[in-house]
Amino acid sequence: MSKLPGIFGSMVFNDTVMRERLPSATYAALKKTMEEGKRIDPAVADTVAQAMKDWAVENGATHFTHWFQPMTGITAEKHDSFLSPQPDGTAIMKFSGHSLIQGESDASSFPSGGLRATFEARGYTIWDPTSYAFIKEKTLCIPTAFYSYGGEALDQKTPLLRSMGALEKQAKRLLHVLGSDPKRVRSTTGAEQEYFLIDRSTYYNRRDLMYTGRTLFGVRPPKGQELDDHYYGMIRIRVANYMAELDEELWKLGVPAQTEHNEVAPAQHELACNYDTSNLACDHNQLTMEVMRKVAKRNGLTCLFHEKPFEGVNGSGKHLNWSLAADGKNLLDPGSTPSENLQFLLFFCAVIKAVDDYQDLLRISIATSSNDHRLGASEAPPAVVSMFIGDELDAILKAIESDVRYSHQDSGFLGLGVDVLPTIPKDSTDRNRTSPFAFTGNKFEFRMPGSSVAIASSNTVINTIVAESLRQFADELDGAEDMDSAVLNLIKSTMKQHRRIIFNGNGYSDEWLQEAQRRGLSNYPSAAEAIPHLLDQKNLDVMARHGIYTKKEMVSRCEIMLESYCKTINIEALTMLEMAKKDILPAVIKYASQLSSAVISKKQISDSIPCNAETSLLKEVSELTDLLHQRIAALEEVVKFASGFPGEKEASHALYYRHSVLSAMDELRECADKLETITSSEYWPFPSYGTILFTV
Repeated sequence: MSKLPGIFGSMVFNDTVMRERLPSATYAALKKTMEEGKRIDPAVADTVAQAMKDWAVENGATHFTHWFQPMTGITAEKHDSFLSPQPDGTAIMKFSGHSLIQGESDASSFPSGGLRATFEARGYTIWDPTSYAFIKEKTLCIPTAFYSYGGEALDQKTPLLRSMGALEKQAKRLLHVLGSDPKRVRSTTGAEQEYFLIDRSTYYNRRDLMYTGRTLFGVRPPKGQELDDHYYGMIRIRVANYMAELDEELWKLGVPAQTEHNEVAPAQHELACNYDTSNLACDHNQLTMEVMRKVAKRNGLTCLFHEKPFEGVNGSGKHLNWSLAADGKNLLDPGSTPSENLQFLLFFCAVIKAVDDYQDLLRISIATSSNDHRLGASEAPPAVVSMFIGDELDAILKAIESDVRYSHQDSGFLGLGVDVLPTIPKDSTDRNRTSPFAFTGNKFEFRMPGSSVAIASSNTVINTIVAESLRQFADELDGAEDMDSAVLNLIKSTMKQHRRIIFNGNGYSDEWLQEAQRRGLSNYPSAAEAIPHLLDQKNLDVMARHGIYTKKEMVSRCEIMLESYCKTINIEALTMLEMAKKDILPAVIKYASQLSSAVISKKQISDSIPCNAETSLLKEVSELTDLLHQRIAALEEVVKFASGFPGEKEASHALYYRHSVLSAMDELRECADKLETITSSEYWPFPSYGTILFTV
């Protein structure tokens, strides 16, 4: 255990390593770039590259790569050797400042939404000095942005960095108006990552898991999560060994893995990391998912990130905890007396306004076909965006709205009725797991992101829309003679305009959906319905105003998201057809044949021998088999039509997949799942849910 502090960050070219290995002037210049956003000098880059290479080689690295995050949702890398052949037949290890700063990749082979055609292949990666380089499997990984020949962003990182700059600019403006001038204002993020661990052998016996990440067929086992015995339960030895190895690998990479536990569903778990600046946190989450998969494979397991890998069983999300800090001080910390903390209340109301004004953008930022299976179920918030702020803050804001004095009620202490237990103070607010956007003490928790997505997209949206609120607040307060009165009036008017977004009740109830409609909140049940609103004029305007996306970049992202939605469902449909035709249909026909043989054998011996069970079962299997055959044909028909759809890459194409293809898939699954319940397990071709969920 004493070695743990030495393990953390041992594979990272972090501040400690830079201070030791860089000349003082170079170190100071690089720190200025990292902390103040100053452009780096090429001469400084050469010195940094040399030190970085020497450190990497000493730690076993043989190659380097520009590690970037294209619009695939995962990371990408192209490895180059440090080895440089010399004229005398020998070789040296070489790495230049130019190689550190810029690389080149094939931009047209990644999703570009029309920004890059096949014949326009050039794309560039550029070093992000605000995110530390690290060594992964003998390769020096340099975090980079990815952009096209024309300068358009082709990745997740570039817009995130732009949004962080925009948020800092507007936060500084508002703080200056309020009387303070911090050096840096940064958004901070902490991600909670949910996932499933299953035995690798069952994974390889399920083509649906291999191709799509979720089971397209399967019925719930007799025991699922009903007893709540898995949640926070004892971690099984095999899983504990996996978690221990995972922690060590992540700690070496400087990822602050902190909390791990069993989640609600069997075979489901969670890993949460400490907070960091949003850029680092997003990089770390991408790295975490990558390492999780690799460590799982080494342990004979498979790690599933799909939002709903098992029908009827809780799915997985990725809760994004977001806050804002000025020179390290949390601007969303209410303190002991939030009613007297006007600065906190002002920034708090800026977030409320942002969420209400751009609830559609938040919904779009997490819109995927896989997340549609999770949103609104018992383990996830609904697709309607609302905010939970708790009773005390709600009461404070209502008092300001009504021009009455707020009377603070001490929460007191919890009386547990057991003398030996220490008394603990009662929190001023509860937690609301059904709320999409909840205030949880000193931060906001965005609970809608799915477990498979890159959190940079949601971070970018939150940063941008809050920056817009802060811009408007700074404009309104600038030049105010009585600042306290002006702030109170601004808070009052903001709450009157945006109170509709606040809901502290049960987000799962049907009554809330009706109430949300009455309030005028947007409701996009699926990604197909949400994504086209990315191009609504107000959304184009806010992104352009803060320099996050050009209209061209917004159009490209809309196209990428719609195309991904259609392709994902198409892959699922083709996988269903393959499994149904090649596996399920032959299996149930064979089972029916056995039942027929049993009936014939009995009749040959004597007509008086009863065979009602075999006959009844044979009849049911045969009827369902015929129905299965019909539904296979129906799915083939809609998939064929979708492949030649006239509105390909348009919203109408996605809606066809949602309403026609998914419906046909559901009908095919319904029939196949009924067959699974009556077919002998000896004949059923796939591992059952029970086998998958309870064998780790």
